[in-house]
Amino acid sequence: MKKLVAKGATTLALLSLSVMPVLAQDTEAVPAVSPEVAYILNTLLFLIGGFLVMWMAAGFAMLEAGLVRSKNVSMQCLKNITLYSIAGLMYWITGYNLMYTGVDGGFIGSFGPYAFDAVGGDALDTGYSTASDWFFQMVFCATTASIVSGTLAERIKLWPFLVFTVLLTGFIYPIAGSWQWGAGWLSEMGFSDFAGSTLVHSVGGWAALAGAIILGARKGKYGADGSVHPFPGSSMPLATLGTFILWLGWFGFNGASQLAMGTIADVSDVSRIFANTNMAAAAGVVMAVVLTQILYKKVDVTMALNGALAGLVSITAEPLAPSVWQTVFIGAVGGAIVVFAVPMLDKLKIDDVVGAIPVHLLAGIWGTLIVPLSNTDASWGVQITGIVAYGVFTLVASAIVWFILKATMGIRVSEEEEALGLDKVEVGVEAYPEFGVGSQRL
Repeated sequence: MKKLVAKGATTLALLSLSVMPVLAQDTEAVPAVSPEVAYILNTLLFLIGGFLVMWMAAGFAMLEAGLVRSKNVSMQCLKNITLYSIAGLMYWITGYNLMYTGVDGGFIGSFGPYAFDAVGGDALDTGYSTASDWFFQMVFCATTASIVSGTLAERIKLWPFLVFTVLLTGFIYPIAGSWQWGAGWLSEMGFSDFAGSTLVHSVGGWAALAGAIILGARKGKYGADGSVHPFPGSSMPLATLGTFILWLGWFGFNGASQLAMGTIADVSDVSRIFANTNMAAAAGVVMAVVLTQILYKKVDVTMALNGALAGLVSITAEPLAPSVWQTVFIGAVGGAIVVFAVPMLDKLKIDDVVGAIPVHLLAGIWGTLIVPLSNTDASWGVQITGIVAYGVFTLVASAIVWFILKATMGIRVSEEEEALGLDKVEVGVEAYPEFGVGSQRL
C-alpha cells in the first residue's frame, strides 16, 4: 500500500506539517517542519533509496557471475548491465505512465513517456521531486528483469532475452504494478505489499519459471534415470560478494518504500524497517545453514547465500509492522523454503541456475501471504487473491512472449555452442581467458 503515495497521496500529510510551532507543557517551542524541508527530505530518501536499489544490479551481476560456470561469466555480466539499461529506457518510454497515470481503480494506466518537473521546479503539491520518484520506481522495474537473467543462464540466446526484457520492463511489470501501487483494482480491494514481495519478486519469479519450462534444462543437467548432475559455479567469493551487495541494497528497497522522511514518525519507521530487514535476512541464513547440516551433513554455501536473499524477499511485503520475533520467523521460513524447494525443482527437471525461483517466487508468495500476521489491516483472502492474480497474469503473459520468441528468433543456443560457452560464442570476450577456453591458444 505504501507505494500508492508515490503519485501524490503524501500531499495532505506534508501540508499538515506546515502548522505553526506549538508550545509544549514546559513552554519550550517545538518547531514544525515546513513543506519545503519535507520536500527536500522526501526527495533525498527517494534518491538514496534509488541508488541503493540500483547497486543491487551489481549484486545480481556478481551473484550470477559466481554461480555460473567460467565459460558463461562474461555473458551474465553483459546481460545484467544491458537489462538495467533497457529497463531505464522502457520505464521512461511508457512503463511509469502505465503503472501510475490514470489507473483509477482499473487494470492499466496510460501509454506514453513520463515528463519530469521543469528545471528548478518546486512542485510542493507532490511532496517530492517527480524525477526522484521516477528514478526510485525505475530501479525496482530493473530488479524484476535481473531475476529472470539468473534462472535462464548458460543456454539462452542473448537477443531473445533482451527482447523479452523490453516487454517485461515496458509492459508486463508496469501493468501488474498498476493494480496495487498505481491505485488499481487490487489496491481498492485492500491488497497489501509494502515493498514488492509479489509485485517485484514473484513477478520476476513467474517470468523466470515460464522461461525455464519453455527453454528446458542445460545439457547434461538431468540424467535419463532421474539423477541430477551438479554444475559448480565459477566463484563462491563473487557469489558471496553479490549477496552482500544485494543485502545492502535491500535497505533502500524496503526502507525507502516508506516514501516519506519529513516527520519523526517517518524516520523512526524507516529505522524499524532497516532493522527488520536485517533480522529477516540473518534468520534466513541461519535456517539454511542449520537445515543443510542436518539434511546433508555438510553446509552448502550457495544455500546460505540464497537463504539470506529468501529472508529478504519474505520480509519485503511487510517490513514495518512485524515484531522482532515475527520478523525472525518470517525470514527463517524463507530460508527453509530455499532448502526444500531447490531439490524439488530438480525432481521436476526445472533447471534454475541460481535458485531464483525458490528465492523470489516462492519466498515472495510466502512473504505476501503472511502479511496479515502482523498487519491487521490486511486480509488473508485478499492477499491470496492478489497472489493468484499476479501469478496467472505474469505466467500467461510471459509464456506467450517466450513461445513467440521461440517460434520466431529461437531462444536456445545449439548443443555445440552451449558446450563451448556463451562467452566465446555470443560475447566474444572470455571472463577468464587464462584458465578457460582461451588458455588453449596461449
